[in-house]
Amino acid sequence: MKAVVVQGLSYRYRPGGPAVINNINFQVARQEIVAVMGLSGCGKSTLCFCLSGIIPHCWGGVMEGNVLVNGKNTRELKLARLALEVGLVFQNPDTQLFSPTVEAEIAFAPENICLPPESIRERVDYLIDLLGIEALREANPYYLSGGEKHLVALAAVLALLALDPSVLVLDEVMSQLDYAGKKRVVLTLKKLREQGKTIIVVEHDLDTIAFADRLLVMNNGESLRLDRTETLLADREFLSAGRQWYGRKGEMETRLN
Repeated sequence: MKAVVVQGLSYRYRPGGPAVINNINFQVARQEIVAVMGLSGCGKSTLCFCLSGIIPHCWGGVMEGNVLVNGKNTRELKLARLALEVGLVFQNPDTQLFSPTVEAEIAFAPENICLPPESIRERVDYLIDLLGIEALREANPYYLSGGEKHLVALAAVLALLALDPSVLVLDEVMSQLDYAGKKRVVLTLKKLREQGKTIIVVEHDLDTIAFADRLLVMNNGESLRLDRTETLLADREFLSAGRQWYGRKGEMETRLN
C-alpha cells in the first residue's frame, strides 16, 4: 500500500472559479521524501491543505478527485482522526503557534493526549536539542523571527509523533532559515525517514531539495513532471526551459547531501 495516493485532484475556491489545482495524479511510497516545487501561486500550499484534509473539511470551494493516506480517503475521516495519519507544518507558522513559550508550544500536543509528565519533558528536551533551539526555550513564539517560528512549528508537529502520524507535510519550512538551519532540518527529515516516516516537503529553491528522493514540479495548478531528483536535476534542457517555475539558473549546490 502506498502512503499517499492522489487521484484526479482538482480544487476551486468557489464554484465556477478558476482551478487552483487541476487534475493532479501522483503516489508517494512509504519512507519516501518527495519535494514539491514551483513558483508562488502555482497551487503548492493548496495541495498541502488537500493532503492534510483541511480541504475539504474546513474550507468551502469545490474539490474533485480523492486523496488517500495509508489507504484512507481524507473525505471520509474527521480532522481529529486525520491527525493520527498526517502532520502539517503551515507556510505561515503564525497560524499554528499560540502558546506563551516555545517549551509550552512543543508540550501542547503530548499534554493533550495525557502523556506522563516525564515523557513530555523527555520529548520536549529531545526536540529542542534536535532542532538547535535551546536558546528559545522560554521565548514567546510571537516575537521570534520567521525562521525561528518555522523551527518551533516543526518541533510542535514532531511532538505530535506521540500520535504517530506516518506522513508529514511541510509547506516551505526552510524558506526563512539560514544555511545552518536548513542543514539541521534536512538531517532531521532524513532521520525521520529512517524511522519510517513519509515526507512531502514544499520548496521553491533548487538549492535545498537535493536530499529528496523525487521532485514534483507544479505549474499553474498542474503537475508538470514527477521524477527522481537526480534525473530531473541532470536534465539541463528541462531546467533551462522551466526557469519560469523555479526562477534560478538550475545549478545545484550539493552541500545539503
